[in-house]
Amino acid sequence: MPNITMYVDIEAMPPGNSMDSLTTQCTDLCTGTLRAALDNVHIIYVPVRRGRGHPVFAEVLFREEPFRTPEVMDRFMQQLDDAITTHTGRIARIRCFSFGKQHIHARN
Repeated sequence: MPNITMYVDIEAMPPGNSMDSLTTQCTDLCTGTLRAALDNVHIIYVPVRRGRGHPVFAEVLFREEPFRTPEVMDRFMQQLDDAITTHTGRIARIRCFSFGKQHIHARN
């Protein structure tokens, strides 16, 4: 963790090089702002046919850590918002969800 899943309207999906740049920037945000280990960062894009709402929906799942304060998360969300807008030209709805270590069971 963190895991970033972006659901992007098929009609709004930018070209591959923009998505590659967005992936790089998101990775930097996770390893920098959230202080995550690179091996724990996962970023995926899911093309969708939007029914209603924003053309990009970003869902961020992350492990609770004492250093991930509300201020840090606010800064992370602003940086993520800026990155998505820069690389897709779209405004995203962003939702972040934290989990305590005792509630995470994982493999691989």
